[in-house]
Amino acid sequence: MDLVDKLMNAVVVTITIVALFFFLHQYRSLKALISTARTLFQEILTGKVVLITGASSGIGEHLAYEYARRGARLALVARRKHRLQQVAETCGIIGSPETVYILGDVSNIEDCKRFVDATVEHFGQLDHLVANAGVAPVCLFQDYDDITKALPAMDINFWGSAYSTYFALQHLRKSKGKIIVISSCAGWVFAPRMSFYNASKAALISFYETLRIELGIGIGITIVTPGFIDTEITAGKFLTKEGTLEVDREMRDVQVNVMPVESAERCAKAIVESACRGDKYLTVPPWMHTTVMWRVLLPEIIDWWNGFMLMPGAGSSSRDAPSKKLHSMLQLFSLTPSK
Repeated sequence: MDLVDKLMNAVVVTITIVALFFFLHQYRSLKALISTARTLFQEILTGKVVLITGASSGIGEHLAYEYARRGARLALVARRKHRLQQVAETCGIIGSPETVYILGDVSNIEDCKRFVDATVEHFGQLDHLVANAGVAPVCLFQDYDDITKALPAMDINFWGSAYSTYFALQHLRKSKGKIIVISSCAGWVFAPRMSFYNASKAALISFYETLRIELGIGIGITIVTPGFIDTEITAGKFLTKEGTLEVDREMRDVQVNVMPVESAERCAKAIVESACRGDKYLTVPPWMHTTVMWRVLLPEIIDWWNGFMLMPGAGSSSRDAPSKKLHSMLQLFSLTPSK
């Protein structure tokens, strides 16, 4: 067995290097050609039925507006009735022929079945499922007094998407529909205090990559990995170690600090265009995709940088990180806006 392993190491590495050298250019040219064809023959959304979870704010809200502008019929799901009503009304004004909102908690499996069934019962079909709902626990792992307070990270971010997908599958098969799942660059860029959030987003990528193989070409899957987008999370709305959602602007300055934040509107437009083209992956903003290369080629550099910038010094408060000091200094000179 040792001999076989050594042989495989030599053969696989050699084949990989040769393939990259000879075929990478041709492969990229073919992908560009396919992308152009998809752009020319992208899906028309007029009259299509789209279910969006986490539609009351942020990316989900602006996805609703973008689908509405393209004439889609919408089912919007979230827990905040007043916000959902407002989003639904706006969708009707800007172009959706019909928009309904359904109160629901994606971490509850019965709720997921109910809002999928309600959507299909009302519209008679389902063409796109957008699994967007998410929450961000922000706390150093060692600082949790009760680790179960972090459960919503997996219950909402991962299981909420899996539950919704499970009940939507039979309807998406009929329509040859699509799943658009909102993961995050946090699936491969591991910032301190975001351990459970990072894990939940990495789980989404792994799950839907596997599901893509299982489902074949019958249902399209677009995995979206946003970077810093202008949402409630980047404004500092985090899940605390006590398990409550609170706006913590000081911690926002630590975690987001001086990183450029893309608008939710531009992000949503890019996502819908990508889904209509049938893309398998999308990173917004595009420059964040380079961090994949850093993670593969120089993982120690990314880990060192995140540790240096986001972790406090010995004996310092957990909020006393270089990233926050840099943010404060640039704010003083009006080089970065206050959130």
